[in-house]
Amino acid sequence: MGSLITDIDKLSEYARFLILSIPDGKLEKMSPFAIEKGLTGIGGSPKSVKKLRSGDLLLETNSAVQTKSFLLAKTLLNNPVTVTLHRTLHSCRGVISDNKLTKSTEEEILEGLSSQGVTAVKRIFMKKGTTLVATKHVILTFNNTKLPSTVKAGYIYCKTRLYIPNPIRCFKCQRFGHSKTACRGRQTCCKCASVDHPTSDCQSTELLCANCKQPHSADSKDCPQWKKEKKIQEVRTKQNLSYYEAKKLLFPDQNSMSYSNALKSSTSQPSQTDERLTKVIVPPLMKLKPVKPNVLRVKNVSTAKPSTESPLTNSAAQSKIKKHSQNARQAKASAHWELVKESKAAKKARLLAERRGHVLQSLSRSRSLTREDFLKNPKSKLDEHVDSDLVLSVHPSDDDMSTSDMEDSSPASANS
Repeated sequence: MGSLITDIDKLSEYARFLILSIPDGKLEKMSPFAIEKGLTGIGGSPKSVKKLRSGDLLLETNSAVQTKSFLLAKTLLNNPVTVTLHRTLHSCRGVISDNKLTKSTEEEILEGLSSQGVTAVKRIFMKKGTTLVATKHVILTFNNTKLPSTVKAGYIYCKTRLYIPNPIRCFKCQRFGHSKTACRGRQTCCKCASVDHPTSDCQSTELLCANCKQPHSADSKDCPQWKKEKKIQEVRTKQNLSYYEAKKLLFPDQNSMSYSNALKSSTSQPSQTDERLTKVIVPPLMKLKPVKPNVLRVKNVSTAKPSTESPLTNSAAQSKIKKHSQNARQAKASAHWELVKESKAAKKARLLAERRGHVLQSLSRSRSLTREDFLKNPKSKLDEHVDSDLVLSVHPSDDDMSTSDMEDSSPASANS
């Protein structure tokens, strides 16, 4: 493995991300206001300060002078401090491949490419059986976030391509994202996924992945979890992000549990009373289906609420209301007309009965009544007197005599 450039002046020209740490976890106990004053006293206020999960501080400087001031710092608030470069944020890595480089060592390649911004060199080895064989592929670390298209190795030009590292898998718990030195989990077998069971002592013939629970080992590249971690590494490398920033960018809802997701997960599991305790069989609860609200129709026009529909719908409703009111008025007028007709018929019958009574009385005074007087013969004198009197009383005119005059003259006409 190649060595890193240690010249502070050269590092300050490109390095902008620094890791500041204090031993024994004393940084956690300090006040943030005191830390800010201490950083300002060393090299001025940095561009940004972030706290890492390890408890250390990630500093982003504004200039090369400020970077050099922090790299030369030895104490912070009377506590010994260590300032180092961030491994990935201020650099990028590329791969070159050429058969002519197989004869050169890593130190020789680093010395020849250091003038082009290369700070570290690592050759890729391939395992054949139990031995490692050197390949023509070499990983170069540049002191810039922008990868150059080519590098000149001696007299040959080599094309560079972006290096995407494989996911980091812990050899202890078999999880991705951390190494064995930082693991807090339990020992897990890589082959059968058994807990507290090392891989070297595994005698199982059935494979089981500890990450996806599928029939393959945890180090298989066909594992869906491995492919997912590979995408995270690709985004982290191309956009120059940290692992957790790239993971949050690709899968924003993986670690966050919203109220709706928690409710769905709780309602999806059936809850049933234990039959051994109650001896009662209780069916699992079923989630009700959402009911679509039906369209309410207005039954009474006078009590209808104002709607927020379109103008065309409002005009149609107004025309319907107007037509309904017209029908109501017509029905009321027809009922009134029927009442008027019935009253005229009743009046005619009443007048007819009265006139017949008067005629019979007048006839009984002059002579004795006969059977023909009571018969409904249109030619009889009784019907003639009744018809004439009835016409005058129902349709009187201004020139004709009044009803009282007609009553006085009716006996005379009957005598004549």
